[in-house]
Amino acid sequence: MSQRRTLVLTTGEPAGIGPELSAAAAAWFAGARGRGDVPADAELVLVGDRDLLARRGGVDLSALAGVAVHHVPLRAASEPGRLAVANARYVLDTLDAAIGMVAEGRAQAIVTAPVHKGVINDAGVAFSGHTEYLQEHAGVDKVVMMLAGGGLRVALATTHLPLRAVPDAITAETLDRVLSILDADLRRRFGLAQPRIAVCGLNPHAGEGGHLGREEIDVIAPAVARARAAGIDARGPLPADTLFVPSHVAQFDAALAMFHDQGLPVLKHASFGHGVNITLGLPYVRTSVDHGTALDLAGTGKADPGSLQEAIVTAIQMIRAGGHTGPGAGVPA
Repeated sequence: MSQRRTLVLTTGEPAGIGPELSAAAAAWFAGARGRGDVPADAELVLVGDRDLLARRGGVDLSALAGVAVHHVPLRAASEPGRLAVANARYVLDTLDAAIGMVAEGRAQAIVTAPVHKGVINDAGVAFSGHTEYLQEHAGVDKVVMMLAGGGLRVALATTHLPLRAVPDAITAETLDRVLSILDADLRRRFGLAQPRIAVCGLNPHAGEGGHLGREEIDVIAPAVARARAAGIDARGPLPADTLFVPSHVAQFDAALAMFHDQGLPVLKHASFGHGVNITLGLPYVRTSVDHGTALDLAGTGKADPGSLQEAIVTAIQMIRAGGHTGPGAGVPA
């Protein structure tokens, strides 16, 4: 396994807080090298427009030890807080550049600042999020979104879907793949020898014995049974409204929620601004912030880089722990 720890940081929607957070995180990274969670040999490459980063970040990036900029030019002028459809392609250019760097072995992880899905779709590009975009370009059949923070790890069986589409998306095949990926990457990238996974039900009270829906009986419970037969320590389906009681959730290493807004409100309540979004199942490490573009804060200097810094630390720990192969250890929570 490569011992390098090179991270590429895509700097996000240019009208949002991404550019200034990226510059602030780069300054923090340079100062933290060789201390605590940032090894002295770690390197950070910001992917974005060099002039934009200098203007919005107020930091001389060229003077920061261990930091470099991979220049990707804006497609149009950018103002804080004002979306420009013409720059949607720029955002995708930065992602494509980062994907190319990990594919060529020049970096071991991608860390992403927030993008604005709406403006990318307005530009005529079907885009449901970083997770799905990276999955498509990696050529893998399934990835899993997991957020970590506030003492919790919460993975999702489904991601960016309308609520009415969720029950049909929770199939035996989906749950089998998600549980397999979640267990494998908790072992490989976080050093858990036997991860304990709590599986939420879909319906209130986990279906109330079939009175509030049969998905638990027909789909989720059989998937849990198959996982356990395969050596995965999965438990459930459990009622989501009581699973996240601290004394209960502490018995598990991760929870698997059935849909986006079942598990993530709990985690974000516990850790917002310092949580980390992690994509499992990719051939490289990928982490991100737990928040959006915050157009109203762009250019004000008030945005908090805490989540981005945590995403960088988590990526470094995941590289150190296992990178592309082998067992791993540690995730901040």
